Amino acid sequence: MMRKVELRDISKSFGGITALKNVTFEVLPGEIHALVGENGAGKSTLMKILSGAYAKDAGQILIDEAEVHIRNTNDSRKLGISIIYQEFSLVPALSVAENIFLSQLGDTGMWLKWSTLRRRTKDLINSIGFKIDPASITASLSIAEQQIVEIAKALAGNVRILILDEPSAVLGPREILKLFDTIKRLKKEGVAIIYISHHLSEVFQIADRITVLKDGSSSGTVRTSETDKDSVIHLMLGRPLNAMYPLRHPSIGKELIKAEEIFFAAKVKGVSFSVREGEIAGIAGLTGSGRSETARTIFGAEKMKTGKILISGMEVRIHSPDKAIRSGIGMVPEDRKQHGVILSLSIIQNISLTNLENITDRFGFIQRRKESNIANELLRRLSVKTDDPDQPVENLSGGNQQKVSLAKWLNSGCRILIIDEPTRGIDVGAKVEIYKLINELSHSGVAIIVISSETSELMGICDRIMVMRNGRIQGILDREEFSEEGILRLAIGAN
Repeated sequence: MMRKVELRDISKSFGGITALKNVTFEVLPGEIHALVGENGAGKSTLMKILSGAYAKDAGQILIDEAEVHIRNTNDSRKLGISIIYQEFSLVPALSVAENIFLSQLGDTGMWLKWSTLRRRTKDLINSIGFKIDPASITASLSIAEQQIVEIAKALAGNVRILILDEPSAVLGPREILKLFDTIKRLKKEGVAIIYISHHLSEVFQIADRITVLKDGSSSGTVRTSETDKDSVIHLMLGRPLNAMYPLRHPSIGKELIKAEEIFFAAKVKGVSFSVREGEIAGIAGLTGSGRSETARTIFGAEKMKTGKILISGMEVRIHSPDKAIRSGIGMVPEDRKQHGVILSLSIIQNISLTNLENITDRFGFIQRRKESNIANELLRRLSVKTDDPDQPVENLSGGNQQKVSLAKWLNSGCRILIIDEPTRGIDVGAKVEIYKLINELSHSGVAIIVISSETSELMGICDRIMVMRNGRIQGILDREEFSEEGILRLAIGAN
């Protein structure tokens, strides 16, 4: 059954703050329609209304020209609507099979046939090009594998309208291609697909039409074949974006950190490299190549089996993050919500965590005025958008949460900063601000290591790129050698 979806004049407010104002949006059967905009533009709110997670304040939802009333997620499921949220909705303690078929477990009667459930799970995951053990406990999976489970979960029912909210944010290039193959297959089957992404390169690769939201209103809908990235960015920001990446005029000094033959479990196999003062060194590689594990080992979050870490020529034994911090190393992790910030704590408290000694008196009491002054100066410097620094970090947009995570390490005064996926899940405007900040930090003499799944991002901000494969550094490229093809060839072992 085909499904044409139309949302007419949708409005939604939260506590007097307007999230959506008379937004109209349409997606046709067998169409991939991208929904883009800055964080806070209203994209996720609009889709949560369609999926039944939120109730609209005004407007209509029509499917095949008939008005429908979606009161909850069960109503949307009955209409064939399925959504993959940016934030995972999995139950960590349950198995992969249980998570995928959670909403259908009661449909089979009193008894469950586990062998049938696991076989269906295996077939479903295989159909989208992946292999994950259906019996695995979800908490034991990597972030990328959990995203695959989310996708499989969305496809488990008779989906006719599929909403994907940043589905590729935690996937590597190879996984993204498999995801696109699945989306294209669903398109051929007549599924109406809504694709939300901050990655315009993906949008132009896969979408038929693009709708831009800005400040809760629609800025326009365009055919992908009739526009370009600059035009879409102009609609998103309300101004032209002359350059994504700041100009690099590095002043590179002496060697600050050196890793020699680092081994960790079976994921890091003899990694050696060095980074100098004022240098931005990138680490590229496919998912599972050992990028993040290398960073976590240097930061003491994983126990190094053998190898050496030298800072300013002196060997340091880093057995914990606390020792890394005391050695002048900071790390912004890839999963900012789980490891980068404490969502329930205030913005000021998060920033203070890395340097409590600086704001306590000789009796160990926090000097609130000093704490507030330091935090507010960092918030100003990083252009964090907030009216109240005492509000919980969970109330901020993804881009501003990432800035708070960075501010925390600026407050520590670290000389070496590792940033894992610096712009994952944040909008174009926030990306530009973070690139500018990374550039400024390098100019102040900080040695920076950036890990990213976005090749263009690494080429735009780094002085050198180290490419990893199977736990080893496959090659190191200087700026004049940068090319997407060259990086990919090293990442897949084609050189």
